[in-house]
Amino acid sequence: MSEGKTESEGKDNIVLCGANSYNKKYYLNPGFANLPEQIRRELKIMCVTFTEDAGGILTMVFTPDGKLHFDVRCAPGDGNFDEIACEMKISEFQNNREELLNELELFFKVVFLGYKV
Repeated sequence: MSEGKTESEGKDNIVLCGANSYNKKYYLNPGFANLPEQIRRELKIMCVTFTEDAGGILTMVFTPDGKLHFDVRCAPGDGNFDEIACEMKISEFQNNREELLNELELFFKVVFLGYKV
């Protein structure tokens, strides 16, 4: 699981999900539709509460080596984006949802990268 906020620009990254505070939308990559409903719900709650608390755009992405990162962006000049809330929310996710995040990385490595368990 990634430490802190990143802005992974790699074109080989695979988006898991994300939320956008500007257009009030949530996105789950259809390639992950086979995740259990409870996990899909938790991801939606995480992304939407993040953007409600901090603003901006949150995208959860997997890097080519299977690490899960939080990409955070905001519109230029967005005075409502809260950098402190952003850092706190990511830290909260990493601490309180560590098991879920680790399981998502394992799922990605096995299903998408073909790792053997």
